[in-house]
Amino acid sequence: MNNSKELADKISKLKKERKAVLLVHNYQRPEIQDIGDFTGDSLALSRQASTTDAKVIVFCGVRFMAETASILCPDKTVLLPAFGAGCPLADKITAEQLRKLKSEHPGAEVVSYVNSSAEVKAESTIICTSANSIKVVNSLPAGKEIIFVPDRNLGLYTAEKTKRKMVIWDGGCPIHTEITVEDIKQQSKKYPSAKVMVHPECNPEVLAAADAVVSTGGMLKYAAENPATEFIVGTETSMLYPLAKSQPGKKFYPAREKAVCEDMQKTTLELVLSALEKMSPEIKVKDEIRAKAVKAVRRMLDLEK
Repeated sequence: MNNSKELADKISKLKKERKAVLLVHNYQRPEIQDIGDFTGDSLALSRQASTTDAKVIVFCGVRFMAETASILCPDKTVLLPAFGAGCPLADKITAEQLRKLKSEHPGAEVVSYVNSSAEVKAESTIICTSANSIKVVNSLPAGKEIIFVPDRNLGLYTAEKTKRKMVIWDGGCPIHTEITVEDIKQQSKKYPSAKVMVHPECNPEVLAAADAVVSTGGMLKYAAENPATEFIVGTETSMLYPLAKSQPGKKFYPAREKAVCEDMQKTTLELVLSALEKMSPEIKVKDEIRAKAVKAVRRMLDLEK
């Protein structure tokens, strides 16, 4: 079956029967974004997961996102249609590596980026997203050493903005670290009146070359509020779809055409339908991990109230 409308109609019908909600990340395929009940960045989707009254959460994203939903909603069934969709950045650190780092810096507070495994979250003081990392770090006691994992670039950006002493893990997102200053220059030459907005997972020199450093949710806000009509976008290329959808009178260009996350593209309408039909694959975080991880995730969400 390859009729998108037919698939979307079947999903919609089954979703109601299952009392399910579809949470969709901004990096998903356009046809997946179109069927979502809520589409957004990691922070927005975490908020939705924490407050939904649905019985089933279908997470159209990658594993760490579905794990976060399971951490927040142990009484709900969390489905990840693309079961093999992981995150190279989240894989850059293990709980064992973090425990070793903590032993080398006793008393340090641990800030873990949401792009991390449930086991890493369980070893953390608090979680952050690219939208709130500055607020999260500023919420910690002054003078306390901070361990930041696993994204080096987000850590460096946050340390610069907060002026806090931080031990930063050397991990990175391959999609964002491959965006270069040369990419920005070439696109700026092509579109001279375009504003440049980039994700904080990009390298420091790329951030320095941008007009705005923002999360994907922040990009939507920046594009809406800025009078410019053209924007160069330094993140995963699927982000151009929600930007164009929300601002139809404006134009958006990728900083790098090849900035495509294969894991994010694994979710298809067929897989979403299959997940709802079979109520599988399910993501369930073990109770002993969840009990520790939920404290760190809730601490972040409490800052957003």
